[in-house]
Amino acid sequence: MSWAAVVGAKGGTGATTLTLDLAKAIAAKGSQVAAVDADFAGRRSLAVLAEATEDLDLARGDNPVARVKSNGIMIVELTESLDAALAVSPEISESTAKSFDAGYAMVYIDVPQPFALATRPFMMRATRYLLVTPPTLLGITGARAMINSMTRFNFPRERMAVVLLWHAGRLEVTASEVESNLSVPVIAQIPPLADRTYWKAIEELSQKLQAVPEQPRADAMTSATYSSLGERRKARRTTAAMPNARPEDSGAAPLRQRFDVQAMSALSKTDLIAEQRAKLKTEIHAELGKRIDSLKTSSSSPVEMKKIIEDMIGDIVSERLRSGDPEEAMLLRQEISDEALGLGPLEDLLQDDSISEIMVNGPKIVYAERAGKLELTDVHFSNEGQLRQTIDRIITPLGRRVDEASPLVDARLPDGSRVNAIISPLALDGGVLTIRRFGKRRVGIEDLLRFGALTEQMADFLQAYVASRMNILVSGGTGSGKTTLLNIMSNFIPDGDRIITIEDAAELLLGKPHVVRLESRPPNIEGTGEIQIRDLVRNALRMRPDRIIVGECRGAEALDMLQAMNTGHDGSLTTLHANSPRDSMSRLEILVMMAGFELPVRAIREQIASAIDLVIQTARLRDGSRKVIAITEVVGMEGEVVTLQDIVKFDQQGVDEDGKVIGQFQYTGVQPIGLSRFEDHGVEYDIRQLSTMAGTGGQSW
Repeated sequence: MSWAAVVGAKGGTGATTLTLDLAKAIAAKGSQVAAVDADFAGRRSLAVLAEATEDLDLARGDNPVARVKSNGIMIVELTESLDAALAVSPEISESTAKSFDAGYAMVYIDVPQPFALATRPFMMRATRYLLVTPPTLLGITGARAMINSMTRFNFPRERMAVVLLWHAGRLEVTASEVESNLSVPVIAQIPPLADRTYWKAIEELSQKLQAVPEQPRADAMTSATYSSLGERRKARRTTAAMPNARPEDSGAAPLRQRFDVQAMSALSKTDLIAEQRAKLKTEIHAELGKRIDSLKTSSSSPVEMKKIIEDMIGDIVSERLRSGDPEEAMLLRQEISDEALGLGPLEDLLQDDSISEIMVNGPKIVYAERAGKLELTDVHFSNEGQLRQTIDRIITPLGRRVDEASPLVDARLPDGSRVNAIISPLALDGGVLTIRRFGKRRVGIEDLLRFGALTEQMADFLQAYVASRMNILVSGGTGSGKTTLLNIMSNFIPDGDRIITIEDAAELLLGKPHVVRLESRPPNIEGTGEIQIRDLVRNALRMRPDRIIVGECRGAEALDMLQAMNTGHDGSLTTLHANSPRDSMSRLEILVMMAGFELPVRAIREQIASAIDLVIQTARLRDGSRKVIAITEVVGMEGEVVTLQDIVKFDQQGVDEDGKVIGQFQYTGVQPIGLSRFEDHGVEYDIRQLSTMAGTGGQSW
């Protein structure tokens, strides 16, 4: 049998997910495989990630070890919480490890902290130490620091190998450059989960690891080191039980005098690491605040001030870590800088271009959406206060606020990413922060074609409709790509048109020369000064617009938008939350009623039928991909009903072996009534193009 320890070179690398997927590759062949959850920080659970349902032994009692079986994988959890982690001794781990010495083809260990005492029995058995890192400069820096620390504690360097777990758009360094910088071989390059070759790469890595012959156990740490660490842990627990005790009483060096990075690396996360790092960072922030106060009268520009603060952080960290590891000092400087000038723990996620959404469910739980799929990250905030500071840093420059009197807010990041925050008393388990990200590179129609979101014939058809000044409604569910599609379709608008965009939180980035961007405003602290979207729509009519684009109709502004479309402002666009073109008509009707006017239902429907020309329905499918699933024309009224006719529909035919949705875009064969307006605006388009259309599922949009 073989053992492999999977070590994240830094937080949020995806090491836990990789551990589980490697185990799945073996279990799928019917072989016995075990996955050991040795994350003593208690932030993630392999059992939860595996959606385990078959409980074998969850009665922990005095023994914190629990076992659960899921889809043929024996999952062992060494701890369930930070408190329980203190009860995991090397003896318990040794007994657990021995139970896997026979009968298993492979044992994988998820080891975020390889230096913890209780991980030693597993690390000794490992024939490979897989250092998981993204192929980025920051990731390689973290990997180098981890390799150096492991080498200092006698983990055999020849057993180390790097796994590059890359994400789209983040290939900053090549495998050969990684090997040259780390002097450790790259054993595998794992593409994103959405890539069709992901499971093939997992299978190949699994086979390589099983082929590694069993080797003598590593002597990771000397007995003297363990004895010393055990005494210091005992002293720390004794000190913690004595509120008035001083650090000097326990024999530990005062933190304010020296931060021992080597000792930090040797102890488990539940011991000195988290405690010392938190205290040290608090002290650094306090000192930084004092030094910044002296600059309040400075006339430096924002860019100069940022550089001054970064230099201050570097000086303070250097003073505190005089004898520390230079690489550790660099990482600490980056953390302090992110917290002081950026969005703290979220900075790494915001730098990952493959992440489309970040969801913070309280300070300790952070999810991310990648390729349309949600995954639990290793990122977390120190406490609720740090999370609130991050929220304030986002909304304060925008003149918005969040407090008990106004506990929810919409905002945006400088790159246009949409932000929503809600705090207590509405959020019961701590502040909730949701960030809908905009990629650094503007997505174009060619990207949607590559992703399989629509076909070239459909794109030409939509371009003809926009150029012919038709009023278009983009409908879809949350996260289905409505705003992205609206941005792309704006490129079809002639450059000479004056466009006015109206939004709650500005996120539209139209690549046109003549654009006026308007944003609504919430009430101030006295409850006055609110400017709603419908106020801006009415005002936009006095600004000589050629086209009006409302980012999203979600309230009474729908009536003003329909009136604008019906009074000479053709070619306007908006989005709406609805599950189908027919549902979008009903929802528009309800939104108009919210305006407070006693209008007959027939009058509302006539307004809708005469204002809207085309409905484009988007959807996020079960595999995480986003597609245009229908292009539907609003024909008019038949009696009391708004009549629609489908021009194009996506026919889903199933899923392939990789779980990807497959299907075809189909032209229904009807003659659009809008064709008569093409000639009026000098647009040439042959409807027969749609009859040649055939499209299948593509990458995830």
